[in-house]
Amino acid sequence: MAQKPSIPKGTRDFSPAEMMRRNYIFDTIRSVFRTYGFAPLETPAMENLSTLLGKYGDEGDKLLFRVLNSGDYAAGLSDEEVRQASRISEKGLRYDLTVPFARYVVQHQGELTFPFKRYQMQPVWRADRPQKGRYREFYQCDVDVIGTRSLLCEVELVEIVERVFRALGIRVALKMNNRKILYGIAEAIGHADKMMDITVAIDKLEKIGLDNVKAELLERGLSQEAVGRLQPILELSGDNAQKLDRLSEVLASSETGLRGIEEMRTIFGCVASLGLELPVELDLSLARGLNYYTGAIFEVKALDFAIGSICGGGRYDDLTGIFGMPGMSGVGISFGADRIYDVMTGLDLFPAGVSCSTRALFVNLGPEEQAAVLPLLRGVRDAGIPAEIYPEPAKMKKQMEYANRRGVPFVVIVGSEELAAGAATVKNMQTGEQSRVAFDRIVGALRTEE
Repeated sequence: MAQKPSIPKGTRDFSPAEMMRRNYIFDTIRSVFRTYGFAPLETPAMENLSTLLGKYGDEGDKLLFRVLNSGDYAAGLSDEEVRQASRISEKGLRYDLTVPFARYVVQHQGELTFPFKRYQMQPVWRADRPQKGRYREFYQCDVDVIGTRSLLCEVELVEIVERVFRALGIRVALKMNNRKILYGIAEAIGHADKMMDITVAIDKLEKIGLDNVKAELLERGLSQEAVGRLQPILELSGDNAQKLDRLSEVLASSETGLRGIEEMRTIFGCVASLGLELPVELDLSLARGLNYYTGAIFEVKALDFAIGSICGGGRYDDLTGIFGMPGMSGVGISFGADRIYDVMTGLDLFPAGVSCSTRALFVNLGPEEQAAVLPLLRGVRDAGIPAEIYPEPAKMKKQMEYANRRGVPFVVIVGSEELAAGAATVKNMQTGEQSRVAFDRIVGALRTEE
């Protein structure tokens, strides 16, 4: 009995049509990254486990895919030796693009020019439980600049977010906060020691509501008085400047908090001078990855489609410290290609024709016609227009059905009549319209129909 073909759970095949839509997203993001002077970088799918372990917390370590040592490494080992995982696995699939980036910067620091601006668009792997919208293999599109503390980098990232989503046609809102402000809030309510507990709880504000957040904070050991002092901070309203003015009063005793407020004033001031249409909001409940980020943090939400964050990131002051190169500050964001794909599919935002690899199919009607078609086909391809010829002579109906099923927008017919006239019949498969086009004008005809 033949084996039924399958793929591992949490992974996916992408059809040609899906790949063309995905490539549209990747190409759009890549072109914006390059506009801002970022250069491409790729790192291996596998990293040494010593590079990965301990960087993502205990839960992250459990989600690492470990790779057995090469070949028949386990041959001849006793059962006890095989059980010693470190003996048979010294490598793992990368969990994200950030830790490999940090490893690369430290390993190649003598070759790099700082500030170093790189983008990276590659798959990552997590041994998570597969479910809707969560996969074991998925792509990240990261852009980072490392080696400078300048807030102009944050401003550039806001611009990049605006340009990417404008180009893709997705209406979004950018929410921002600052790790220093969150620390200042924890200080102001007398619980700097419980910053992680506070931020983990307030990060759930949108999902579970204020009352449940307050209950969770009490469970985590905060006093009723401290929770009472936190509530008006979380309920601050007004525009970004008004929120920051009120915060500077509330956090007046926190030097760190005031530094965070000034950073955000600078960023918002620069962004305002650019006149972007992108809504940028100070959201004090935003608390992503707080054990990792040290300054401004970002999160992007789609306005017209219910889905989680589709882009996020922030400033980190010691990314490379884990590899013995402290004090190298950087900032970056990551675009979630899979969620962006879901948004664009759900809102029907992909341009017409983006899923079609061939713009024109030349019909094959026999040896004499083939001889005339091949030079015409070459000319069309030389002009950069994707085109093909049906590989064998077949009935016209069969070739037209092939073009329809492939979603090819134009069919070019060269039969005995066309040979005699020196002009092809070009059929628009969407409208059904046909026109007679001189052989030397086929390229122009296919282009003007774009």
